[in-house]
Amino acid sequence: MSALALIMVLGAALLHALWNLAAKRVSSGLPFVIATNLVIAPLYVPVIAVLLLWRQPHVPWAEMWVVVVSSLIKLGYALVLQHAYRKGDFSLVYPLARGTGPLLAVTAAILILGERPGPWALTGAACIIAGIYLLTGGHRLLRADHAHLKEAVKFGLLTGVCIAAYSVWDAHAVAGRGIPPLLFDAGTGWVMLVILAPLAWRRRTEVATVWRQHRREVLIVSLLSPVAYVLVLTAITFTPLAHVAPVREVSMLFGALLGARLLREKDLKRRLVAAAAMAAGVILVAVG
Repeated sequence: MSALALIMVLGAALLHALWNLAAKRVSSGLPFVIATNLVIAPLYVPVIAVLLLWRQPHVPWAEMWVVVVSSLIKLGYALVLQHAYRKGDFSLVYPLARGTGPLLAVTAAILILGERPGPWALTGAACIIAGIYLLTGGHRLLRADHAHLKEAVKFGLLTGVCIAAYSVWDAHAVAGRGIPPLLFDAGTGWVMLVILAPLAWRRRTEVATVWRQHRREVLIVSLLSPVAYVLVLTAITFTPLAHVAPVREVSMLFGALLGARLLREKDLKRRLVAAAAMAAGVILVAVG
């Protein structure tokens, strides 16, 4: 992995942890997802206008179906993530989601996309996954007696499946089909807004309430989420997904630090050990 790709993915990881922390603080489900999309789609209009005038990229309209499929996966991801945050703590759901995603994404990159990461990269991916396992408490989560914890685990894992699905699909879209990352992410945002429009109208009172009560969180997610993902998509255009996906999980380190600092979560020593394992994994993936 090149230094540029590493910087882009690490920056995206920090932004990802920050917007997920904001989403956790709201956890209102569909109204929050609608509110963020109502902000994201219009914000993309001037950005894309400048891109089209400046670079005049090729717009492959025949590939629109690829954007639609990605939009459906990401809409499912957003809804499942919100449900998971309603059921469990940030330090539980976020590691499960981010830990399951790279494991499946790397596997799919090898089996479906034909990528062949070297032994150091695979060892690094294993270190990151092991660090996430330690960070979450490992097998103890599976023995949780409380129904709401089991529900959080279930939806945290399902969120990871969604992450893996859109990671592989989007990598194929921007790297395999040549769709410009900015246009691709903007397209998914607009398609999601169209899909959500009828629900937005029927639940407009709830959406307005979310905006009034959580305007800051809505803006944080709406601004940081697209920037973070465009950085990742751009890195994928010149770096194998099997390298990018595990390095993204350094967001777990940022998440642990943010959780300990802002949410006053416990077990800091265990989390720091897990973060060290993840950092070692990032270095191995970068050199692999």
